[in-house]
Amino acid sequence: MTDIVETFPRAVRCIDPVFIPMKDGTRLAATIWLPDDAETQPVPAILELIPYRRRDGTVFRDLKMHPYIAGHGFACCRVDIRGSGDSEGILPDEYTEQEFDDAEEIIAWLAAQSWSTGAVGMTGISWGGFNALQVAARQPPALKAVIALCCSDDRYADDVHYHGGCLLTEDAMWSSFILGLGALPPDPQIVGDRWRSMWLERLEATTCWSETWMKHQRRDAYWQRGSVCEDFSKITIPVYAISGWDDTYYNAVPRLMQGLSGPRKGLIGPWSHAYPFLGDPGPAIGYLQEAIRWWRHWLEGIDTGIMDEPAYTTWLVEPHAPAPFYTDHPGRWVGEPSWPSPNVSQHLLHLNDGALSPSAELGQTMILSSPVTAGRDFGRYGGYGGTVPDMALDQRREDGLGLCFDTQPLAEGFDMLGAAVVELTAACDVPDAFIVAKICDVAPNGTSTLVTWGALNLTHRNGSGAPVKLVPGETFNARLDLNHTGRRIPAGHRLRLVLTTQLWPILWPSPVIPTITIASGTCRLSLPVRTPVAGAIAPHFEPAVSSPAVASLELSPETHRRTVEMDVGTRREATTLISDFGRQQLTDRAIVTAARVIDRMTIVEGDPLSAHLDTGWDLSFVSADADVATRSKVTLTSDAKQFHLTWRLEAFERDTLVFEREGTTCFDRDHI
Repeated sequence: MTDIVETFPRAVRCIDPVFIPMKDGTRLAATIWLPDDAETQPVPAILELIPYRRRDGTVFRDLKMHPYIAGHGFACCRVDIRGSGDSEGILPDEYTEQEFDDAEEIIAWLAAQSWSTGAVGMTGISWGGFNALQVAARQPPALKAVIALCCSDDRYADDVHYHGGCLLTEDAMWSSFILGLGALPPDPQIVGDRWRSMWLERLEATTCWSETWMKHQRRDAYWQRGSVCEDFSKITIPVYAISGWDDTYYNAVPRLMQGLSGPRKGLIGPWSHAYPFLGDPGPAIGYLQEAIRWWRHWLEGIDTGIMDEPAYTTWLVEPHAPAPFYTDHPGRWVGEPSWPSPNVSQHLLHLNDGALSPSAELGQTMILSSPVTAGRDFGRYGGYGGTVPDMALDQRREDGLGLCFDTQPLAEGFDMLGAAVVELTAACDVPDAFIVAKICDVAPNGTSTLVTWGALNLTHRNGSGAPVKLVPGETFNARLDLNHTGRRIPAGHRLRLVLTTQLWPILWPSPVIPTITIASGTCRLSLPVRTPVAGAIAPHFEPAVSSPAVASLELSPETHRRTVEMDVGTRREATTLISDFGRQQLTDRAIVTAARVIDRMTIVEGDPLSAHLDTGWDLSFVSADADVATRSKVTLTSDAKQFHLTWRLEAFERDTLVFEREGTTCFDRDHI
C-alpha cells in the first residue's frame, strides 16, 4: 500500500507548458514542478526526457512522484523528446545523436535558470534510464548524478531486440507500439492551431523502426553507439542503477556495478517494469525518499548516509508456486559491499545422464531436439505487473520438451545470487541453431518453478560481432550465461537444469529444427551461491509514499488476457495476448485517452518456418479540436533465407481515415 502525501516541506507550483529552445530553433515542451520560493532559495534540477507524452501518457505516474520530489527542494523537469508529445520536430529512432545533443542543451538550460543552483541530475525508467546513462557518458558539465531505472547498458544484447544473438518477438511488438504512439498529434490546448500541421508532419515522416533494427542482426556500430558498456570509463558521475526481478533489464544493474569506476549503487527488488514506490509485484518501497537522499548527497553535497549503506541491495525471493501474475513476492532484502560480492562463490555441477552431480560421469550420449512449441508456458520476455498474465507457469510441460538434469533432494537449502553459467561441449546436425538453458526449483510435489534462464545463438559462441556457422557433426564449445537471479532454494527441493532448442513465442525459431548431441559428463553448470553473513543487518527502506494522482475518471476498465489455442487438425498453436488499458478521462485537463493491443503468435508443430507474428495497437486522443485515433500493425514471418516484415499505419480524425501508410521489407537471415 502506498500512502498519499499532499503537503510537503516546501510549497510546489507547476509550470506547464514550458518551451525550451534548442540552438536549431526547435522548441521542446516541458512541465516543471519546483518550490514556490525557488527564486530566492534556488534548487537543483532533475531531468526526465522521454517520448511517452507527458500530459496524457506518463502523467498517471508523473504526478505521483515529481511534485513530491519538488516539495523537498528540487525542480523536476519532464520533457517530451523532440518529435513526441507537444515538442516540435521529428523522432526518427530511439537514442539518436540528436536526442543526446538536445539533452545536453536542456541540462545547460536548467543549470542557467534563476531558480537553479546549477547542479542537475538526470533520471528515468526504461527509455529515460537508457538516455540518462548515455548522456552521462557525454559528461555535460552541469550533470552531477544519475538514477537509471529498468534500463540497459547494452542495446544489442540486453534490450527488446536480440537476446543471446537470437531475435526476440518483442522487437516487432515494440515497433508496433511506437509506430502508433509516434503518429498521435500534439495537444491543441498547448500548441494551438498548429496541432494539425505538426501532426501531418509526424505522419509524413512515419516509418516502422523494425526496418532499421532488423538490418542489424549482429552486434555492429549501430548497436555499439549508445551502449555505455562499450566504454564504462566515460561515465564518471555517480550512478544509482535500479530494476526488478520481474522486469527485463535487471542484468544491467550488476554489470554497471562491476563496470563503473565512480560512485555507484545497485538495487534489484521484486518488481516488474515499474518505479519501486509503485512496485508491482510488491513489496513496494519508499523510492521517493531514497531518491531524495541520493539527490541531496550528490546535488547538494549533504551527507545523507546513503553511501555508507550496502553498495548492492537485492530482494532474495523465497520459494512460492508459479502463477501468471503476482501481487507480492515473498522474500527478504540482502546487502552486498560490492559486486562482484565476496559473499558469493561458484559451485560446480556436472551434467551427467539426467543428473546434476558434483563429479563427472562420462558415458552415454544424450540427444536434444525440442519441438517448435517449446516455450508456450514460459511467460513473456519481461513483465508489466498488475494482473497482466506475463509470468512463467508451472514448467513441467516445458521440462519434458528438453533434456533435464536434476540434483538429489537438497539436504540443506541455499541462496542463489548472481548469474549461473553453462559450459557446453556438444555437436549439432545443422549450421544454425540456438540453445536455451533454464534453472527450475522442483518442489516435492513435482511443481517446477522457473528460477532463471538464458539463450545463446550458437553461431555467436565466439561473440556477436562476427558470427560463425556451426560445422554439422563437429564438436563445439560454448559458454551460456544465464540471467542474474536472487532466489532461495529450500531443503527438500531439487534443482533442475533444462536444455531446449526452442523458446517460442519469445525467440524466433531457427530455419531447421536442430538436433544437438551431448556426451554425459562433458558439460557443467556453475551456480552462484551466496554465503549468509553472520550478524549482518538487513537493508531497510521507508514505506512507499506518493503525491496525489492525476484527477481522472475511468470510462472503461483495464483488462488483460493471455490465451493458448491448439487446432489439432492443422497442428497450429496460437498464443494471443490482449491488453485493453481502458478509456480514461483526465478531468483536470479535459483529455480522453484509450489504448488497446493484440499480439498473436502462431506456429505449426514440426515447421519452424510457419512462425507468424501479428502485433497491433489502437490508440486514441481527444483534446479540444483534436479527436484522433491511430491503428498500427506489424507482421513478421520468415522463410529459410529471409525475414519478411510488413507494417501498416492508419490515422483517423473523428472516425474518418485521413492518413495511411504501409511497407514490406525482406531481410536476409544473418546467422539467425
